[in-house]
Amino acid sequence: MVRTTLSAAQARRVALAAQGFGRAPLNAVPTRTLTSGIARLGLLQIDSVNVFERSHYLPLFARYGGYDRATLDRLTLRQRAPYSEYWAHEAAFVPRDDLPLFRWRMDAMRERDAGPTRVDGVERTAAVRRELLAMLRTEGPMPASAVEHESNVRRGPWWGWSDVKRGLEQMFRWGDVVSAGRDGFERRYALPDQVLPVGFLETAPDRPTAIRELVRNATRALGVGTRADVADYYRLRADDTAVALAELTEAGELVPVRVESWREPAWLHADARVPRSITADAVLSPFDPVVWFRRRAERMFGFHYRIEIYTPAPKRVHGYYVLPVLQDDRLVGRVDLKSDRRRGVLRVRTAWREPGEHLDAERLATTLRRAAAWQGLDEVEVTDRGTAAALLADALGTQLVAHVAADDADAPAPADGDRDRVRDRDRDRDRDDTMDAVGPAPSDPVSTTDPDASSAPSRAQDTARVGPRA
Repeated sequence: MVRTTLSAAQARRVALAAQGFGRAPLNAVPTRTLTSGIARLGLLQIDSVNVFERSHYLPLFARYGGYDRATLDRLTLRQRAPYSEYWAHEAAFVPRDDLPLFRWRMDAMRERDAGPTRVDGVERTAAVRRELLAMLRTEGPMPASAVEHESNVRRGPWWGWSDVKRGLEQMFRWGDVVSAGRDGFERRYALPDQVLPVGFLETAPDRPTAIRELVRNATRALGVGTRADVADYYRLRADDTAVALAELTEAGELVPVRVESWREPAWLHADARVPRSITADAVLSPFDPVVWFRRRAERMFGFHYRIEIYTPAPKRVHGYYVLPVLQDDRLVGRVDLKSDRRRGVLRVRTAWREPGEHLDAERLATTLRRAAAWQGLDEVEVTDRGTAAALLADALGTQLVAHVAADDADAPAPADGDRDRVRDRDRDRDRDDTMDAVGPAPSDPVSTTDPDASSAPSRAQDTARVGPRA
């Protein structure tokens, strides 16, 4: 029988099953499990804030347990790795074979950058870009830091972007250069034919076909979602998404459904499972697909989530790098984690129970011990902040540690990285009907949470965007 309705609980379970939850952590995670996990998700968002662990490592840990991160590095960071980078959701690792699906976005970004509000920045780097292309042609792939330039200097507490970096990023957006992996998490740039089959990007399908394939991938990864959910997955226009949804529905790949308490219509992937229950224990990256679209997280889980990295310490509510706690099919709490590698301790700087939810402290303690072991840390330490701190410390069999103001003051500013990447789903893409025509639109200068970039947005800008919207 074809389903036309889902309860709210069924929708949560469908979504989590589609995302790869519902299995016990593995004692050993083989490479094929990691590759199938990335295939299921479609991408891993890149964000290098490293107070606990860089974000792209976390989704696979949440789903499969303590895998060897060096294995993922071989899959993503080598020059001819099977996964490459592009602006997919935000900057993300995607299957290299999927790069042609973004050719239309590369062309659209080139057209956008030639517009009246951006053309000055493009013209200013024209000579630098010509020199960079010639250098790459003769010397091969290289990072921006390998190119000496008098303006490539640090200015004050934030990094300023040189024209070298600007030019490379402009060409990266346009597909004139591509990623050749990373060294020390700094992106290397290359001409396409240096790391891809000759003419690879020119084999791209037309825009409607590519968007239909991206929507197909997104709906499979989501299990069930609204048009806005689907559009957000690869940052597509709402109108393009609607056309693709209609085509895939007509083809029988999607089923229109109504979900209890959802105001908007939704689509269920024809292959999606509707489990009777889901067993899951995980802490989620702020950039995990389960929670990266904050409005979906609130609609699906009743979980109001705002990352507070850029919020001044005295104004933070839950902490600096706060990860949602998933138990079964509910988001039941949040923890602010820091890997203190010098002391060999995973520090839980705050621990919170969600109002109205039951947080099983024993299960969370097990999850955190597993996370500490994965990080090569010997102990878990809990600071006396948050509504679940005492329960968690008791479950861990440890004493609460007194909070000190230095914990807040010492929080490292994410001075490496990309404003459009770290901008935090807090803007939520509320603009259902006005999705960016080309997807993510990094501004000039861009600031990223990637250490290969070298700037961060002003504190005022970021403070403004992390609070509740009017």
